[in-house]
Amino acid sequence: MTTTDKSDFVPIYDSLVAEHGDVPAAAREAAEEIQREAAEALDWSKVRGGG
Repeated sequence: MTTTDKSDFVPIYDSLVAEHGDVPAAAREAAEEIQREAAEALDWSKVRGGG
């Protein structure tokens, strides 16, 4: 694949983002929120008197 071939994909990606939103960014944000919630749910320091 040449450099010119790679640049052909940018407009396609841009149109997909315009149509569907930035799915990778949305998935990353959802995963980070789930990690925060899981860490809070699994935090036993409050039960053990640590907080």
